[in-house]
Amino acid sequence: MRRLRWWGFVVALAVGGSSLGLAPVYAAAKKEAKRSEQQIQVRTTKPKASAPRKAVKGKASVKRKAVVAQRQAIIPARPTHGQLAGLHRTDDPLDLKSNVALVMDQETNEVLLAKNEAAVLPIASITKLMTALVVSEAQQDLDEVLTISSEDIDTEKHTGSRLAVGTRLTRGELMHLALMSSENRAANALGRHYPGGLQAAVAAMNQKARQLGMADTRYVEPTGLSSANQSSASDLARLVKVAYEVPLLRELSTSTEHKVRVGRRDMAFRTTNGLVRSPTWDIGLQKTGYIAEAGRCLVMQAEMAGRKLILVFLDSAGKYSRIGDAERVRRWLSTHRAG
Repeated sequence: MRRLRWWGFVVALAVGGSSLGLAPVYAAAKKEAKRSEQQIQVRTTKPKASAPRKAVKGKASVKRKAVVAQRQAIIPARPTHGQLAGLHRTDDPLDLKSNVALVMDQETNEVLLAKNEAAVLPIASITKLMTALVVSEAQQDLDEVLTISSEDIDTEKHTGSRLAVGTRLTRGELMHLALMSSENRAANALGRHYPGGLQAAVAAMNQKARQLGMADTRYVEPTGLSSANQSSASDLARLVKVAYEVPLLRELSTSTEHKVRVGRRDMAFRTTNGLVRSPTWDIGLQKTGYIAEAGRCLVMQAEMAGRKLILVFLDSAGKYSRIGDAERVRRWLSTHRAG
């Protein structure tokens, strides 16, 4: 390519150079073009380095990693609503990584730990807990077969799904996948088939929130993909307490794995909460959530230190930090009780 550019320049000079008195420039350009061609030939015929192939590959890998790191440094992570509000500047005795946290005794409502518990933030897929609650209260047939349609495709965040358009599952199976695996299309299909349709489902969710005294809570759709679905830790603790009273929600949300028949094959779905699989945890109900605006979220009912507790963690930055915060709370409670 470089040689072509030089010869283009030379030809241009040859055509008009004499009339402009550029003969010396023409000669210099021709000489430079010849030298460049010789250099190109030398580079192309130069023997390959004798270093081992593995070493060259390693250097290339290091170079690629350096480029990626540089790009990551240039492009900052998108801040959550909580970070934009400065909630990350709040200190707490456990050095929690979640910007919002609440630990409450389920039976007495005693607050054992609170951090920005009144902050109103996007709650991501924690939304699905309310979706499942209103669907269960509508007493619709769990064995009725529903079909995933194009209306269930995520047009908010453009996320994918393993449930292709045309997939047919029972209402109970869709509720299972929505609570356990946080399946967005499953949750939206539940809302679409609610009596009166999707808008009626959202209206029922907001009405239930008001009934429970969740004054800071608002829903606009049943999946949690919209950042307009917002609540506070205090409100969500109320929701967890009521949802725990529904045996079906306890069972489905704490399931570790479930297989459904999709077409001609069985498809396995797993829980989004690794603590459910841990034999050291006694979890009665749970739901995880994540969108960029909300950060990592987690609500749980669990028994620890001889007490039934409700735990809420919102706006956590790291992928595993909400799980780490739950472990920090458990260790703190064990130490606190022993002391």
